[in-house]
Amino acid sequence: MAAAADGLGSIAIDTTQLNMSVTDPTAWATAMNNLGMVPVGLAGQQLVTDSICVPGFDPSLSMMTGITPINPMIPGMGLVPPPPPTDVPVVKEIIHCKSCTLFPPNPNLPPPSTRERPPGCKTVFVGGLPENATEEIIQEVFEQCGDITAIRKSKKNFCHIRFAEEFMVDKAIYLSGYRMRLGSSTDKKDSGRLHVDFAQARDDFYEWECKQRMLAREERHRRKMEEDRLRPPSPPAIMHYSEHEAALLAEKLKDDSKFSEAITVLLTWIERGEVNRRSANQFYSMVQSANSHVRRLMNEKAAHEQEMEQAKESFKNALTGILTQFEQIVAVFNASTRQKAWDHFSKAQRKNIDIWRKHSEELRNAHSEQLMGIRREEEMEMSDDDSGDNPSKKLRVDDSALAAQAYALKEENDSLRWQLDAYRNEVELLKQEKGQLFRTEESLTKDQQLQFLQQTMQGMQQQLLSIQEELNNKKSELEQAKEEQTHTQAMLKVLQEQEINVLTVALVNQDREKTSEKRSPGLKSEKEALLIGIISTFLHVHPFGANIEYLWSYMQQLDSRISANEIEMLLMRLPRMFKQEFTGVGATLEKRWKFCAFEGIKTI
Repeated sequence: MAAAADGLGSIAIDTTQLNMSVTDPTAWATAMNNLGMVPVGLAGQQLVTDSICVPGFDPSLSMMTGITPINPMIPGMGLVPPPPPTDVPVVKEIIHCKSCTLFPPNPNLPPPSTRERPPGCKTVFVGGLPENATEEIIQEVFEQCGDITAIRKSKKNFCHIRFAEEFMVDKAIYLSGYRMRLGSSTDKKDSGRLHVDFAQARDDFYEWECKQRMLAREERHRRKMEEDRLRPPSPPAIMHYSEHEAALLAEKLKDDSKFSEAITVLLTWIERGEVNRRSANQFYSMVQSANSHVRRLMNEKAAHEQEMEQAKESFKNALTGILTQFEQIVAVFNASTRQKAWDHFSKAQRKNIDIWRKHSEELRNAHSEQLMGIRREEEMEMSDDDSGDNPSKKLRVDDSALAAQAYALKEENDSLRWQLDAYRNEVELLKQEKGQLFRTEESLTKDQQLQFLQQTMQGMQQQLLSIQEELNNKKSELEQAKEEQTHTQAMLKVLQEQEINVLTVALVNQDREKTSEKRSPGLKSEKEALLIGIISTFLHVHPFGANIEYLWSYMQQLDSRISANEIEMLLMRLPRMFKQEFTGVGATLEKRWKFCAFEGIKTI
């Protein structure tokens, strides 16, 4: 890697290569490497040498992993040397393509201006194209910067080019300011100065937003997973009170390993208000189990205190043994410092022995003080025990013992009283249950009798219902028979009336015919003639006839002084012009007059 860096340093720093002729292929390679593109016309030549390139580097890896694409030509990556100082202008060189040639701008001119880069920019604006430039020529020039996904060319010598990756846009911006000439022509339509700038495209911004949303979702998911991991677990749910659960809880209270869980459940039940008259005994037994656990805890405490005393004793014995060994070591050092042995040691050895002796004495003194402190504490405890022989101390001890006994007796008395209350509650419950049993034995016979009476009553009610149904059926049959009888009677009456009417009408017609034959009465006045004409017209209009009331109501509109009898007498006087018929049956029987002059004139 160092050799590669040195090689690139020679490329960047050597000023002779910046002024190489255009025809030199080495200069072309240097220019294209500075541009970051494969030189056209030099098939297979890379941007940088294989020794510099990262082996097995996949540019598409960034799309899958979200890592920012690495440009091997970026300074500071260890692949290329740092850029030259700003006071030394970078000289761009001529770029030859198959269809055109790109001439670099004047290095003394300021660099071309560009707009602010939009987020996720993959599209560039290329202006100043030659009029005769085609999409193929544009693609030939700019495909050296990277993969092109789309080219949108306008008729006004500019186009938009969209690349596959964002870092390819930077390579395309490098070509801004170059003069493009098609072939070797000197025509104005075949030349133009390129202006490459960032373009704001909706597709680029949409892809950038999608990527940002994906990163935000991943970040939210990561935070949520971290919060779920750090969140403390929820406490277990407390079950509801029941006799079965109470029995299980009582067993758990007796188990030391499950006591903490069970006491929490018991406290929750009591705070919920589950204690009542019926469940008081169960709760009392559970509270009593909790109290017995207090005794177990005191026993455990005493056992731990005993273990602590044993540990203290063993520690004191071990410390005594260590102190004895320290004394022996210090005695060895003291014996070594005596003149009989001290003269045979060298100066360095004497110095070390002296240092070791002082260090051992300090440790021995510290351990002896610690042991003396333990012995003082024991002596104080023994003095407290011996002070019990003092009569005042004895009185105090007796008083404290009596107070403790009184307190213990008081607690025992309270517990006995609570047990007595519990037994009383149990006795009352048993009495209530026994009373219910006696009542049930006495009420069994009454219940049987009541059931028997209820069954007999139900049977009688069913019989009554069946009899009532039969009566209703018979009543309905009788009503139907009565209705049929009345209907037949009405039919008979109607038939009799019809027969009588027919006979009377026949007799009257015969009499009228006879009388009309005997005497042919004439019309008395012109009014009767007018009435006969009007009635004839009216009845001729009504071919099915009309009753006398209808005819009279019509004539009343013409002459209010005329009566229905006059009209009926007039019609009866002319039997060959008017005839009377009966229509309908029963209550709908009706007399109607018809005009029959056309039939009567034929019989004359």
